[in-house]
Amino acid sequence: MDDLLLPLFPLAIVILPEEPLPLHIFEDRYKQMIGECLAAKAAGSNKQEFGIVFAKEQSLHTVGCAARIVNVTRKYDDGRMDIFTTGTRRFEILYTNEEKAYLRGGVDFFEDEPGHDVAGEEEAQRAIDLFRQAIQRLRKSTDVPIHLPRPHRYLSFRIAAPLPLDLDFKQQLLGLRNESERLRHVTRVMEKLIVQLDLVQKAKAKAGGNGNVPTQG
Repeated sequence: MDDLLLPLFPLAIVILPEEPLPLHIFEDRYKQMIGECLAAKAAGSNKQEFGIVFAKEQSLHTVGCAARIVNVTRKYDDGRMDIFTTGTRRFEILYTNEEKAYLRGGVDFFEDEPGHDVAGEEEAQRAIDLFRQAIQRLRKSTDVPIHLPRPHRYLSFRIAAPLPLDLDFKQQLLGLRNESERLRHVTRVMEKLIVQLDLVQKAKAKAGGNGNVPTQG
């Protein structure tokens, strides 16, 4: 029974497949959970993953993303630790188990629908171009290397991960099983983000010119 259960880590964040995520582990129950994952990692076991699920307003979403520990970046004398993780595969919680100090769940891991895991070349290139524009504005530099090698599987997740996106939007992406559909959502959000960033930049330039910031409406 235990072999079928995934340790669950409810957090006020959403992690996507292949997204890097540093975590500070301080609660005793999660020290135990991460300790067991690290022991499995050292033993070469397949029980290294734990599931990150978006917790909001005391409710838990049923779709989450598993994570694996890349390394422990710092250990503290009181047992706390800093770890660096990366998202792996998506799952849906079928039931939960509270026999241990931390929550576990029986989960169904899922992938995209067959034949829908890669977007078309044209829409992929459009998304990459918008991503480059958004990152250049966010980092205030035109000299930002963008590495998104082919094949473009999970391109939507790779693009969404570093952008300042709404958590509910990221959660919606997590549950979609069609890459083209996800990429269309991400493209629309990036178009709006670029417009917003340009407006902010214009307002700052205006304020720097005469001290007045234009108001909308």
